[in-house]
Parts: sequence; C-alpha cells; structure tokens
Amino acid sequence: MSIIAEFSVKSDDLALNHTLTAAPEMVIEIEQVVATMEDRIMPYFWVSGGNHAEFEAAFQDDESVTNVTGIDEVEGAKLYRGEWTENVETIIYAYVELGATLIQAIGKAQDWELRMRFDSQDSLSEFQEYCEKNGISYELKSIKEQEQPMASAQYDLTPKQRETLVTALEAGYYEAPRAVTMRELADQMGIAQQTLSNRFRAAHNNLITSTLTISHPDEDENEE
Repeated sequence: MSIIAEFSVKSDDLALNHTLTAAPEMVIEIEQVVATMEDRIMPYFWVSGGNHAEFEAAFQDDESVTNVTGIDEVEGAKLYRGEWTENVETIIYAYVELGATLIQAIGKAQDWELRMRFDSQDSLSEFQEYCEKNGISYELKSIKEQEQPMASAQYDLTPKQRETLVTALEAGYYEAPRAVTMRELADQMGIAQQTLSNRFRAAHNNLITSTLTISHPDEDENEE
C-alpha cells in the first residue's frame, strides 16, 4: 500500500535557496519535475507574490539551478523551466532515485512544504535514511496510507465524496443557472438533503485543502 507523507524542509537544504532569500516575498510552486534522457532533473515551477525582475536576477547567482527559461505568465504568476545542477544533493534527487512521486512542493524564504507519495513504508524509510545520511534536515508532519486506488485519493476525497461531486457535476448542479437543486440532487442520490450538504462541505474542504494548501483537513472531515 502506498504512503503519502508531508515534510517541511529548510530552504537551504533544497534548491533555489539563494533565489528565495534574495526575493523573500516570492512563492515558488513546483508544477512538474522531469528526469531527462541525459539524467538531468528539469523542474517546471510557478512563481508569484512579488517582483519578478528581482527574482529572475537572483537566478544568475543561484548555484542550484541553471538554464532557467520563462514559459508562461498568468495573472501575475510566471511559469519557468530550469535544470537542477548536478552537484546539488537535494531531496529532488532522492525522490527520483527512489521512484517516489512529488505531489506538491511550495517554497518560501524560510522553508519548503512537500507532499510526496511512496510505494511503500520501506521506500519512505529509505528516503528518510538518505536525508539523514546527506545532512538534510526535515520535519515529518504527517504520514497517511493511500487506501483508495483511484486518482481522487491524491486529493483526500473518500469514495462517497467523489461520487457526490461527480454526480453533481453531471447533473448540472455547478452550472449557471443550476440545472438541478440540492433537494433534487439529494433525491436522485437517495440521501437526505442534510447528508448531501455535509458531503459537499467535507468534499470541498478536502479538495481545496489538498490542492491549494499543504496541510490535511481534520480526520472528522473524511467521515461522509
């Protein structure tokens, strides 16, 4: 059974520390990390929250990244592509070597918040041993077994929550104007309107928390 773990890592133990220190108001969110045929690690990352010119200037003196290129810009946020330098021992290399999956990574001046999926508890233990061996300090915030084989498990949705959201979408509940009321949707699903309301609340909370923040909702939000 796979494991989803959340870590807090000091920025100086991960790539782009110099850049984040030079532009502390900026926030980096890694969108994708690609291992190329040449064994290079190529991250795609969004940057937002401050002066992009200042941020880009800091790239020039950052020894952890090279060949940084602007790809896109949307509402004040910019998407970049770069390459991690080979001489940087980082968590990025560790998770690539162990075959783990980086679900989310958000970097600020002080630290990075990471959510990663490991194939097993043994893989997670290997990762922790790698960090300790290479002097990478981290704080393990949570460990959670991924019991659901479906993709929605990545977003902390229970089967009932996923069913509720998909059914509502297909019934036109999210259209403007709505094609179905909450009462009609509850009747269609054979549940009480209050139960449907509770599922919406929990599902929206879990979905927003897992995609827009790094922390998990409380366990009682997963009951419905």
